[in-house]
Amino acid sequence: MDEFDVDEVLRQGLDRLTLLAEVSTALSSTLDADKATARVCRILVPALADWCVVDLVEPSRKVRRACATHREPEALPAGGVLGMLPAVPSDAGDPVVRVLRGAGPLLLSPVELRAMSEDRGAARHLELFDQLGTTSAIVAPLRARRQVLGVLTLACTGGRDPYSPEDLALVEDLAHRVALSLDNARLHAETQHIAERLQRSLLPTLPDTGEVRIAARYAPSSTTAEVGGDWYDSFTLPNEHLALIIGDVTGHDLRAAVRMSQLRNMLRGIACDRQEPPGHILRRLDLAQQTLYTNATATCTYAVLETTDDGTRHLHYAQAGHPSPLVISPEGDTRFLEEGRSMMLGVTNLPSRPSATTVLEPGDTLLLYTDGLVERRGETLDHGLTRLRQHAAALARQPLEETCDELLTGLATDHTDDIALLALRLPPAVHPAGT
Repeated sequence: MDEFDVDEVLRQGLDRLTLLAEVSTALSSTLDADKATARVCRILVPALADWCVVDLVEPSRKVRRACATHREPEALPAGGVLGMLPAVPSDAGDPVVRVLRGAGPLLLSPVELRAMSEDRGAARHLELFDQLGTTSAIVAPLRARRQVLGVLTLACTGGRDPYSPEDLALVEDLAHRVALSLDNARLHAETQHIAERLQRSLLPTLPDTGEVRIAARYAPSSTTAEVGGDWYDSFTLPNEHLALIIGDVTGHDLRAAVRMSQLRNMLRGIACDRQEPPGHILRRLDLAQQTLYTNATATCTYAVLETTDDGTRHLHYAQAGHPSPLVISPEGDTRFLEEGRSMMLGVTNLPSRPSATTVLEPGDTLLLYTDGLVERRGETLDHGLTRLRQHAAALARQPLEETCDELLTGLATDHTDDIALLALRLPPAVHPAGT
Protein backbone atom coordinates (compact mmCIF):
# COMPACT_ATOMS: atom_id res chain seq x y z
CA MET A 1 0.00 0.00 0.00
CA ASP A 2 1.53 3.33 -1.00
CA GLU A 3 1.71 6.41 1.20
CA PHE A 4 -1.42 7.94 -0.35
CA ASP A 5 -3.49 4.85 0.46
CA VAL A 6 -2.24 4.77 4.04
CA ASP A 7 -3.14 8.41 4.55
CA GLU A 8 -6.61 7.83 3.09
CA VAL A 9 -7.27 4.86 5.36
CA LEU A 10 -6.16 6.87 8.37
CA ARG A 11 -8.37 9.77 7.36
CA GLN A 12 -11.40 7.52 6.93
CA GLY A 13 -10.75 5.88 10.28
CA LEU A 14 -10.51 9.25 11.99
CA ASP A 15 -13.73 10.41 10.32
CA ARG A 16 -15.57 7.34 11.56
CA LEU A 17 -14.29 7.73 15.11
CA THR A 18 -15.36 11.37 15.04
CA LEU A 19 -18.81 10.36 13.80
CA LEU A 20 -19.19 7.78 16.57
CA ALA A 21 -18.14 10.35 19.16
CA GLU A 22 -20.64 12.92 17.88
CA VAL A 23 -23.46 10.38 17.93
CA SER A 24 -22.55 9.28 21.47
CA THR A 25 -22.56 12.89 22.66
CA ALA A 26 -25.97 13.55 21.06
CA LEU A 27 -27.46 10.44 22.64
CA SER A 28 -26.13 11.26 26.11
CA SER A 29 -27.61 14.77 26.07
CA THR A 30 -31.26 13.74 26.45
CA LEU A 31 -33.53 10.98 27.75
CA ASP A 32 -36.26 11.82 25.23
CA ALA A 33 -36.28 9.10 22.55
CA ASP A 34 -37.62 11.31 19.77
CA LYS A 35 -35.15 14.10 20.48
CA ALA A 36 -32.25 11.65 20.62
CA THR A 37 -33.08 9.98 17.30
CA ALA A 38 -33.67 13.34 15.60
CA ARG A 39 -30.24 14.54 16.71
CA VAL A 40 -28.61 11.35 15.45
CA CYS A 41 -30.29 11.71 12.06
CA ARG A 42 -29.03 15.28 11.74
CA ILE A 43 -25.49 14.05 12.38
CA LEU A 44 -25.66 11.12 9.94
CA VAL A 45 -27.03 13.32 7.16
CA PRO A 46 -24.98 14.23 5.17
CA ALA A 47 -21.94 12.74 6.93
CA LEU A 48 -22.95 9.14 6.11
CA ALA A 49 -26.22 9.27 4.20
CA ASP A 50 -28.33 11.37 1.86
CA TRP A 51 -31.39 10.58 3.95
CA CYS A 52 -32.10 8.79 7.19
CA VAL A 53 -35.18 7.61 9.09
CA VAL A 54 -35.74 5.97 12.47
CA ASP A 55 -38.77 3.76 13.10
CA LEU A 56 -39.64 2.86 16.70
CA VAL A 57 -41.72 -0.01 18.06
CA GLU A 58 -44.46 1.37 20.30
CA PRO A 59 -45.80 -0.45 23.41
CA SER A 60 -48.78 -1.46 21.27
CA ARG A 61 -46.28 -3.24 18.96
CA LYS A 62 -47.16 -0.88 16.12
CA VAL A 63 -44.31 0.83 14.31
CA ARG A 64 -43.99 4.63 14.35
CA ARG A 65 -41.68 6.66 12.13
CA ALA A 66 -40.15 8.97 14.72
CA CYS A 67 -37.87 11.08 12.55
CA ALA A 68 -36.85 11.59 8.93
CA THR A 69 -33.98 13.76 7.68
CA HIS A 70 -32.85 14.55 4.13
CA ARG A 71 -29.84 16.57 3.01
CA GLU A 72 -32.32 18.59 0.97
CA PRO A 73 -35.38 18.91 3.26
CA GLU A 74 -37.68 19.95 0.41
CA ALA A 75 -37.10 16.54 -1.18
CA LEU A 76 -39.20 14.82 1.48
CA PRO A 77 -42.87 14.24 0.52
CA ALA A 78 -45.03 17.30 1.16
CA GLY A 79 -47.57 15.29 3.16
CA GLY A 80 -44.92 14.23 5.64
CA VAL A 81 -43.55 10.79 6.42
CA LEU A 82 -43.78 10.71 10.20
CA GLY A 83 -46.34 8.82 12.27
CA MET A 84 -47.64 5.27 12.43
CA LEU A 85 -46.62 3.01 9.56
CA PRO A 86 -49.29 0.90 7.86
CA ALA A 87 -49.52 -2.77 8.75
CA VAL A 88 -47.58 -5.07 6.44
CA PRO A 89 -47.88 -8.87 6.14
CA SER A 90 -45.25 -10.62 8.24
CA ASP A 91 -43.99 -12.52 5.18
CA ALA A 92 -43.53 -9.38 3.05
CA GLY A 93 -40.13 -8.50 1.67
CA ASP A 94 -40.16 -5.09 3.31
CA PRO A 95 -36.68 -4.59 4.83
CA VAL A 96 -38.15 -2.91 7.92
CA VAL A 97 -40.39 -5.91 8.58
CA ARG A 98 -37.50 -8.31 7.97
CA VAL A 99 -35.30 -6.45 10.46
CA LEU A 100 -38.09 -6.33 13.04
CA ARG A 101 -38.41 -10.11 12.67
CA GLY A 102 -34.73 -10.50 13.56
CA ALA A 103 -32.81 -10.06 10.31
CA GLY A 104 -30.14 -7.51 9.74
CA PRO A 105 -28.40 -5.35 9.46
CA LEU A 106 -29.24 -5.44 5.74
CA LEU A 107 -27.06 -3.97 3.02
CA LEU A 108 -29.38 -3.30 0.07
CA SER A 109 -27.97 -2.88 -3.44
CA PRO A 110 -29.83 -1.20 -6.32
CA VAL A 111 -30.81 -4.64 -7.66
CA GLU A 112 -32.29 -5.71 -4.32
CA LEU A 113 -34.15 -2.42 -3.99
CA ARG A 114 -35.74 -2.85 -7.41
CA ALA A 115 -36.75 -6.41 -6.60
CA MET A 116 -38.38 -5.41 -3.33
CA SER A 117 -40.29 -2.56 -4.95
CA GLU A 118 -42.17 -5.18 -6.99
CA ASP A 119 -43.50 -6.78 -3.80
CA ARG A 120 -46.98 -5.27 -3.55
CA GLY A 121 -47.36 -6.26 0.09
CA ALA A 122 -44.46 -4.01 1.03
CA ALA A 123 -45.12 -1.23 -1.46
CA ARG A 124 -46.35 1.30 1.15
CA HIS A 125 -43.15 1.01 3.17
CA LEU A 126 -40.94 1.15 0.11
CA GLU A 127 -42.55 4.27 -1.34
CA LEU A 128 -39.92 6.48 0.30
CA PHE A 129 -37.10 4.50 -1.33
CA ASP A 130 -38.66 5.02 -4.76
CA GLN A 131 -39.64 8.66 -4.24
CA LEU A 132 -36.14 9.66 -3.17
CA GLY A 133 -34.31 7.74 -5.89
CA THR A 134 -32.46 5.48 -3.50
CA THR A 135 -29.53 3.56 -4.99
CA SER A 136 -28.13 1.92 -1.87
CA ALA A 137 -29.35 1.51 1.70
CA ILE A 138 -28.56 -0.02 5.06
CA VAL A 139 -31.39 -1.09 7.35
CA ALA A 140 -30.18 -1.94 10.87
CA PRO A 141 -32.07 -3.14 13.94
CA LEU A 142 -32.03 -1.09 17.12
CA ARG A 143 -31.59 -4.06 19.44
CA ALA A 144 -31.06 -3.98 23.22
CA ARG A 145 -31.52 -6.73 25.81
CA ARG A 146 -32.59 -9.17 23.07
CA GLN A 147 -35.41 -6.90 21.97
CA VAL A 148 -35.72 -4.98 18.73
CA LEU A 149 -36.75 -1.46 19.75
CA GLY A 150 -36.78 -0.02 16.25
CA VAL A 151 -35.02 0.28 12.91
CA LEU A 152 -32.39 2.70 11.61
CA THR A 153 -32.37 3.25 7.84
CA LEU A 154 -29.60 5.08 5.96
CA ALA A 155 -29.73 5.62 2.20
CA CYS A 156 -27.76 7.00 -0.77
CA THR A 157 -29.46 8.66 -3.71
CA GLY A 158 -26.91 8.51 -6.53
CA GLY A 159 -24.44 11.26 -5.75
CA ARG A 160 -22.57 9.02 -3.31
CA ASP A 161 -20.77 5.67 -3.67
CA PRO A 162 -22.92 2.65 -2.75
CA TYR A 163 -22.52 1.37 0.78
CA SER A 164 -19.79 -1.18 1.42
CA PRO A 165 -19.41 -3.96 4.01
CA GLU A 166 -17.22 -1.54 6.01
CA ASP A 167 -20.12 0.93 6.08
CA LEU A 168 -22.39 -1.88 7.25
CA ALA A 169 -20.12 -2.56 10.25
CA LEU A 170 -20.07 1.14 11.13
CA VAL A 171 -23.87 1.45 10.95
CA GLU A 172 -24.25 -1.67 13.08
CA ASP A 173 -22.10 0.00 15.75
CA LEU A 174 -24.14 3.20 15.47
CA ALA A 175 -27.42 1.29 15.74
CA HIS A 176 -26.18 -0.46 18.86
CA ARG A 177 -25.42 2.87 20.51
CA VAL A 178 -28.81 4.29 19.54
CA ALA A 179 -30.54 1.18 20.88
CA LEU A 180 -28.81 1.44 24.26
CA SER A 181 -29.87 5.08 24.50
CA LEU A 182 -33.49 4.21 23.63
CA ASP A 183 -33.48 1.43 26.18
CA ASN A 184 -32.16 3.78 28.87
CA ALA A 185 -34.81 6.35 27.97
CA ARG A 186 -37.59 3.78 28.28
CA LEU A 187 -36.26 2.45 31.57
CA HIS A 188 -36.03 6.02 32.89
CA ALA A 189 -39.62 6.72 31.84
CA GLU A 190 -40.86 3.53 33.48
CA THR A 191 -38.93 4.24 36.69
CA GLN A 192 -40.18 7.82 36.76
CA HIS A 193 -43.76 6.61 36.38
CA ILE A 194 -43.36 4.10 39.23
CA ALA A 195 -41.71 6.72 41.44
CA GLU A 196 -44.52 9.19 40.80
CA ARG A 197 -47.19 6.59 41.57
CA LEU A 198 -45.42 5.73 44.83
CA GLN A 199 -45.13 9.38 45.79
CA ARG A 200 -48.80 10.09 45.04
CA SER A 201 -49.88 7.01 47.02
CA LEU A 202 -48.26 8.57 50.11
CA LEU A 203 -50.20 11.83 49.77
CA PRO A 204 -53.52 12.22 51.66
CA THR A 205 -57.08 12.79 50.60
CA LEU A 206 -58.11 16.35 51.40
CA PRO A 207 -60.94 16.85 53.92
CA ASP A 208 -64.37 18.18 53.07
CA THR A 209 -64.20 21.75 54.35
CA GLY A 210 -67.64 22.96 53.31
CA GLU A 211 -67.65 26.56 52.14
CA VAL A 212 -63.90 26.86 52.58
CA ARG A 213 -62.33 25.64 49.34
CA ILE A 214 -59.13 23.62 49.45
CA ALA A 215 -57.02 22.14 46.66
CA ALA A 216 -53.58 20.56 46.29
CA ARG A 217 -51.16 19.52 43.58
CA TYR A 218 -48.04 17.40 43.40
CA ALA A 219 -45.65 17.54 40.43
CA PRO A 220 -42.61 15.23 40.27
CA SER A 221 -39.27 16.50 39.06
CA SER A 222 -38.96 16.59 35.27
CA THR A 223 -35.30 15.58 35.41
CA THR A 224 -35.16 12.68 37.85
CA ALA A 225 -36.84 9.31 38.16
CA GLU A 226 -36.55 9.16 41.94
CA VAL A 227 -39.14 9.78 44.63
CA GLY A 228 -38.73 12.84 46.81
CA GLY A 229 -39.66 14.17 50.20
CA ASP A 230 -42.19 16.90 49.31
CA TRP A 231 -45.59 16.53 50.92
CA TYR A 232 -48.77 18.34 51.89
CA ASP A 233 -51.47 17.47 54.38
CA SER A 234 -54.74 18.83 55.70
CA PHE A 235 -57.19 17.45 58.22
CA THR A 236 -59.77 18.56 60.77
CA LEU A 237 -58.55 18.63 64.37
CA PRO A 238 -60.69 17.36 67.28
CA ASN A 239 -61.59 20.98 68.13
CA GLU A 240 -62.97 21.42 64.55
CA HIS A 241 -60.12 23.70 63.49
CA LEU A 242 -58.48 22.97 60.12
CA ALA A 243 -54.82 21.93 60.02
CA LEU A 244 -52.78 22.86 56.93
CA ILE A 245 -49.28 21.44 56.42
CA ILE A 246 -46.59 21.67 53.76
CA GLY A 247 -43.14 20.09 54.11
CA ASP A 248 -40.01 18.88 52.38
CA VAL A 249 -37.70 16.15 53.66
CA THR A 250 -34.12 16.51 52.45
CA GLY A 251 -33.18 14.06 49.70
CA HIS A 252 -34.47 12.52 46.48
CA ASP A 253 -34.60 8.79 47.05
CA LEU A 254 -36.74 6.10 48.63
CA ARG A 255 -35.41 6.94 52.08
CA ALA A 256 -36.64 10.54 51.72
CA ALA A 257 -40.11 9.31 50.73
CA VAL A 258 -40.20 6.95 53.74
CA ARG A 259 -39.04 9.72 56.08
CA MET A 260 -41.69 12.02 54.61
CA SER A 261 -44.42 9.49 55.38
CA GLN A 262 -43.11 8.92 58.90
CA LEU A 263 -42.84 12.65 59.59
CA ARG A 264 -46.34 13.33 58.28
CA ASN A 265 -47.86 10.61 60.45
CA MET A 266 -45.99 11.79 63.56
CA LEU A 267 -47.17 15.35 62.96
CA ARG A 268 -50.75 14.17 62.59
CA GLY A 269 -50.59 12.30 65.88
CA ILE A 270 -48.96 15.16 67.81
CA ALA A 271 -51.35 17.76 66.38
CA CYS A 272 -54.46 15.75 67.21
CA ASP A 273 -53.25 14.90 70.71
CA ARG A 274 -51.89 18.23 71.86
CA GLN A 275 -53.72 20.99 69.95
CA GLU A 276 -51.13 23.51 71.09
CA PRO A 277 -49.81 26.59 69.25
CA PRO A 278 -48.11 25.59 65.97
CA GLY A 279 -44.63 26.46 67.25
CA HIS A 280 -45.08 24.03 70.15
CA ILE A 281 -46.25 21.32 67.76
CA LEU A 282 -43.18 21.74 65.54
CA ARG A 283 -40.89 21.63 68.60
CA ARG A 284 -42.44 18.30 69.66
CA LEU A 285 -42.15 17.02 66.10
CA ASP A 286 -38.48 18.01 65.97
CA LEU A 287 -37.78 16.25 69.26
CA ALA A 288 -39.53 13.09 68.08
CA GLN A 289 -37.72 13.13 64.75
CA GLN A 290 -34.27 13.61 66.28
CA THR A 291 -34.98 10.80 68.75
CA LEU A 292 -36.30 8.28 66.23
CA TYR A 293 -34.67 9.27 62.93
CA THR A 294 -31.22 10.71 63.46
CA ASN A 295 -29.47 12.60 60.64
CA ALA A 296 -32.80 13.39 58.93
CA THR A 297 -33.62 17.02 58.17
CA ALA A 298 -36.75 18.65 56.82
CA THR A 299 -38.54 21.95 56.39
CA CYS A 300 -42.17 22.40 57.37
CA THR A 301 -44.95 24.94 57.76
CA TYR A 302 -47.75 24.00 60.14
CA ALA A 303 -50.85 26.20 60.19
CA VAL A 304 -54.25 26.02 61.87
CA LEU A 305 -57.31 27.87 60.61
CA GLU A 306 -59.63 28.88 63.46
CA THR A 307 -63.07 30.40 62.94
CA THR A 308 -64.30 32.41 65.91
CA ASP A 309 -67.93 32.90 66.93
CA ASP A 310 -68.17 36.21 65.05
CA GLY A 311 -66.98 34.57 61.82
CA THR A 312 -63.44 35.97 61.90
CA ARG A 313 -60.88 33.51 60.61
CA HIS A 314 -57.51 33.45 62.36
CA LEU A 315 -54.55 31.59 60.89
CA HIS A 316 -52.08 30.40 63.52
CA TYR A 317 -48.83 29.22 61.96
CA ALA A 318 -45.19 28.32 62.49
CA GLN A 319 -42.41 27.83 59.95
CA ALA A 320 -39.37 25.60 60.30
CA GLY A 321 -37.03 26.72 57.53
CA HIS A 322 -39.77 26.57 54.89
CA PRO A 323 -40.70 29.14 52.20
CA SER A 324 -43.24 31.63 53.57
CA PRO A 325 -46.95 31.14 52.81
CA LEU A 326 -48.53 33.63 50.42
CA VAL A 327 -51.88 35.34 50.99
CA ILE A 328 -53.70 36.73 47.92
CA SER A 329 -56.71 39.01 48.30
CA PRO A 330 -59.64 38.94 45.83
CA GLU A 331 -58.30 42.22 44.41
CA GLY A 332 -54.88 40.68 43.70
CA ASP A 333 -52.95 42.18 46.62
CA THR A 334 -50.32 39.78 47.96
CA ARG A 335 -48.35 39.40 51.17
CA PHE A 336 -45.96 36.76 52.48
CA LEU A 337 -46.39 35.54 56.05
CA GLU A 338 -42.88 36.13 57.38
CA GLU A 339 -43.34 35.65 61.12
CA GLY A 340 -43.19 32.51 63.24
CA ARG A 341 -39.90 31.45 61.67
CA SER A 342 -37.27 29.09 63.09
CA MET A 343 -34.58 26.70 61.84
CA MET A 344 -35.41 23.59 59.84
CA LEU A 345 -36.18 20.35 61.65
CA GLY A 346 -33.34 18.01 62.59
CA VAL A 347 -30.56 20.61 62.70
CA THR A 348 -30.46 21.59 66.36
CA ASN A 349 -32.50 20.94 69.48
CA LEU A 350 -34.32 24.24 70.04
CA PRO A 351 -35.96 24.74 73.47
CA SER A 352 -38.86 26.55 71.79
CA ARG A 353 -40.21 27.55 68.39
CA PRO A 354 -42.25 30.71 67.77
CA SER A 355 -45.80 30.91 66.47
CA ALA A 356 -47.60 33.73 64.69
CA THR A 357 -51.19 34.68 63.97
CA THR A 358 -52.83 36.61 61.14
CA VAL A 359 -56.41 37.32 60.12
CA LEU A 360 -57.59 36.06 56.75
CA GLU A 361 -60.27 38.21 55.14
CA PRO A 362 -63.28 36.92 53.15
CA GLY A 363 -62.23 35.76 49.69
CA ASP A 364 -58.54 35.51 50.59
CA THR A 365 -56.46 32.70 49.11
CA LEU A 366 -53.71 31.05 51.17
CA LEU A 367 -50.94 29.34 49.25
CA LEU A 368 -48.52 26.85 50.82
CA TYR A 369 -45.80 25.45 48.53
CA THR A 370 -42.39 23.79 48.45
CA ASP A 371 -39.24 25.43 47.11
CA GLY A 372 -39.42 23.68 43.73
CA LEU A 373 -42.11 26.17 42.73
CA VAL A 374 -39.89 29.23 43.16
CA GLU A 375 -36.24 28.17 43.01
CA ARG A 376 -34.34 28.22 39.71
CA ARG A 377 -30.68 27.68 38.97
CA GLY A 378 -28.80 30.85 38.20
CA GLU A 379 -31.22 33.25 39.89
CA THR A 380 -31.87 34.48 43.42
CA LEU A 381 -34.79 33.29 45.51
CA ASP A 382 -36.19 36.83 45.49
CA HIS A 383 -36.72 36.56 41.74
CA GLY A 384 -38.67 33.34 42.20
CA LEU A 385 -40.83 34.79 44.97
CA THR A 386 -41.59 37.90 42.91
CA ARG A 387 -42.59 35.71 39.99
CA LEU A 388 -44.91 33.73 42.28
CA ARG A 389 -46.58 36.93 43.56
CA GLN A 390 -47.19 38.17 40.04
CA HIS A 391 -48.69 34.92 38.81
CA ALA A 392 -50.80 34.45 41.92
CA ALA A 393 -52.14 38.02 41.78
CA ALA A 394 -53.24 37.54 38.17
CA LEU A 395 -55.16 34.39 39.20
CA ALA A 396 -56.86 35.88 42.27
CA ARG A 397 -60.38 35.67 40.80
CA GLN A 398 -59.96 32.33 39.01
CA PRO A 399 -61.46 29.14 40.50
CA LEU A 400 -59.10 27.59 43.03
CA GLU A 401 -58.48 24.38 41.05
CA GLU A 402 -57.68 26.43 37.96
CA THR A 403 -55.37 28.65 40.00
CA CYS A 404 -53.34 25.64 41.12
CA ASP A 405 -53.11 24.28 37.57
CA GLU A 406 -52.05 27.63 36.14
CA LEU A 407 -49.40 28.13 38.81
CA LEU A 408 -47.81 24.82 37.90
CA THR A 409 -48.07 25.57 34.20
CA GLY A 410 -46.59 29.04 34.55
CA LEU A 411 -43.92 28.40 37.18
CA ALA A 412 -42.95 24.74 36.96
CA THR A 413 -41.77 24.42 33.35
CA ASP A 414 -38.78 22.01 33.29
CA HIS A 415 -38.53 22.18 37.07
CA THR A 416 -35.64 20.20 38.52
CA ASP A 417 -37.23 19.56 41.91
CA ASP A 418 -40.49 18.07 43.12
CA ILE A 419 -43.30 20.50 43.86
CA ALA A 420 -46.08 20.23 46.43
CA LEU A 421 -48.78 22.87 46.52
CA LEU A 422 -51.65 23.36 48.99
CA ALA A 423 -54.15 26.17 48.48
CA LEU A 424 -57.11 27.35 50.55
CA ARG A 425 -59.71 29.96 49.66
CA LEU A 426 -62.22 31.54 52.00
CA PRO A 427 -65.74 32.28 50.87
CA PRO A 428 -66.36 35.88 49.71
CA ALA A 429 -68.04 38.45 51.91
CA VAL A 430 -71.83 38.33 51.90
CA HIS A 431 -73.34 41.75 51.25
CA PRO A 432 -76.88 42.61 52.36
CA ALA A 433 -79.44 42.72 49.56
CA GLY A 434 -79.61 46.10 47.83
CA THR A 435 -76.08 47.22 48.83
